[in-house]
Amino acid sequence: MAGSQDFAADPRNANALIWLNGRLVPRDAAKVSVFDAGFVVGDGVWEGLRLHRGRLLFLETHLDRLYQGADAIALDIGMSRAQMADALDELIRANRMEDGVHLRLMVTRGEKTGANQDPRNALGVPTVVILAEWKVPSPSIVTRGLKLATVGIRCTPAHMFDMRLNSHSRLNLIIALNEAIRAGADEALMLDPDGFVSSCNATNFFWVKDGEVRTSTGEYCFNGVTRANVIALCGEAKIPLALGDYPVEDARGADEAFVTGTFGGLTPVREIDGRTLPHALPGPRTAELRALYEALKDRNAGL
Repeated sequence: MAGSQDFAADPRNANALIWLNGRLVPRDAAKVSVFDAGFVVGDGVWEGLRLHRGRLLFLETHLDRLYQGADAIALDIGMSRAQMADALDELIRANRMEDGVHLRLMVTRGEKTGANQDPRNALGVPTVVILAEWKVPSPSIVTRGLKLATVGIRCTPAHMFDMRLNSHSRLNLIIALNEAIRAGADEALMLDPDGFVSSCNATNFFWVKDGEVRTSTGEYCFNGVTRANVIALCGEAKIPLALGDYPVEDARGADEAFVTGTFGGLTPVREIDGRTLPHALPGPRTAELRALYEALKDRNAGL
């Protein structure tokens, strides 16, 4: 049993170089200080990206989200967008990577004078790390699907902890996932403060009833690049789509469902709170949107 981020180990990753503060280093030399703000208090932002047939998909959108997140927490990344794009390209070229690669770009407030929360105690030099790994979703997940369980941990509004920030602080989401795991599920289905369906612990959630694709309003869920692409694809293909406040009973009664994320794209769901969804996986609407998304990826890669 594993979630939407399940992948098969690739031996090439053992020798893949890592970009660390302007240097390309082997895995065993990629180290940061124990006083780094990311290690001490989870103070930082990150992005996940995919390399598809030689191109980083939706790069500008991902950089938008990275720099907006850094601005929101008053973190000076210390690199321009162009410099960050060059760093990504440098790492990809150094590792001779072309396809089937997932990258994680992480920026923290950097080393601090002591292990404490106050951002004013940072030394002023951020830590920037880029990991690039040959990593693709497990092929069996498409027909096996995910098992979701509704959990008690709620998604939070922006005035409490903004879910739309890709923050290094993920403890609330880990607690939610642990609850789902104890219930025998792969991932957690999380509700918003009013009890309506919001998102999963690591992905955004969609379901289908009578051909209509449904999802949350977006106010309390991740600011997902793939989520936005699926919403746009529904509009382009004239697929019925509704964003709204839905009770979890509506999702439990779905004909089909899927989750979205940069790593897995669109991953089918087979069960919600003990109810197996009726369609063989992937369901017809899910399969249609998966095909549209693959075509979008190729277009974005200039193919």
